[in-house]
Amino acid sequence: MDVYFPEAGGPWPVLAYVHGGSWMYGDKSEAIMFAHQMTIHGYLVVSINYRLYPAGKFPNMIEDVKCAIRSLRAHAGEYHLDPNRIAAIGPSAGGHLVALLGTSDQGAGWDVGEYLEQSSRVQAVVAMAAVTDLTQNFPNADIEAMRGVGFGEDNLVPASPVTHVTADDPPFLLIHGDQDTVVPYEQSQLLYDRLLQMNLPVQLITVKNAGHTLTASDGSATPTLGEINQIILDFLEQYLK
Repeated sequence: MDVYFPEAGGPWPVLAYVHGGSWMYGDKSEAIMFAHQMTIHGYLVVSINYRLYPAGKFPNMIEDVKCAIRSLRAHAGEYHLDPNRIAAIGPSAGGHLVALLGTSDQGAGWDVGEYLEQSSRVQAVVAMAAVTDLTQNFPNADIEAMRGVGFGEDNLVPASPVTHVTADDPPFLLIHGDQDTVVPYEQSQLLYDRLLQMNLPVQLITVKNAGHTLTASDGSATPTLGEINQIILDFLEQYLK
């Protein structure tokens, strides 16, 4: 993992970044610009790598993310972080993993490996363009590739964040472009509705005219990326600080 420290203060609240890339690609380095924007506001940012297909298959990805959170708590003194204030944020496949992190507990069976004396639960989740219900239709998805990653008929339900929602889940901020052709907008709507049913704090930000990257080629997406960053900061200020 890459760790980005604020200049002063602490123990700091933590923002754990989980990169996207269809569970097959991507790297922790993609968080560098975002991390610098967040450390200015007093957040310790940690960007993690996790096993990707074909070296890993689901549930290896969520096992690694949960292990990373436990590791942070185990080394709280070393990093001068507050183990009681950890949020997770991710786009696309990373959004799926942070949503799964926020909704699933030890009963899911994904807390394996090191630091098992620590909890992998987080205090807030920001999921962007996230996959939340794998049983739904994904018109433009490579179904064979998704089966290869480990999302076969036998585990679509347990691998879906909507399956695990319970009344003790943390606050959620969901952000999704209404023109997303990779992960349908309805995916965030489904999780939003489920969290709302459980009376949990949840916000759904619809980015108008935006595709999967929360932007539009003609610059017409609203809110803009700068405004989205402020929405994220406001959310974290409310629930993490």
